[in-house]
Amino acid sequence: MKHVYIDGPYIQLGQLLKKVDAIDSGGFAKMFLADNEIYVNQELENRRGRKIYPQDVVDIRSFGRFLILSEK
Repeated sequence: MKHVYIDGPYIQLGQLLKKVDAIDSGGFAKMFLADNEIYVNQELENRRGRKIYPQDVVDIRSFGRFLILSEK
């Protein structure tokens, strides 16, 4: 499991996909979510605006598993 550090109280799923280099820009988030299974805390998620908080676990099938941590 890889660690991803965020500097705010949360990060949106679309922004997280860009941060972990799953997509090149935010414009690809909707297509990526349509083509890939993503689980947030073991629940299937397809909303790019979903807020991801520290201690959440995001599993992007065939890409990786990420633990979200706060930089503070």
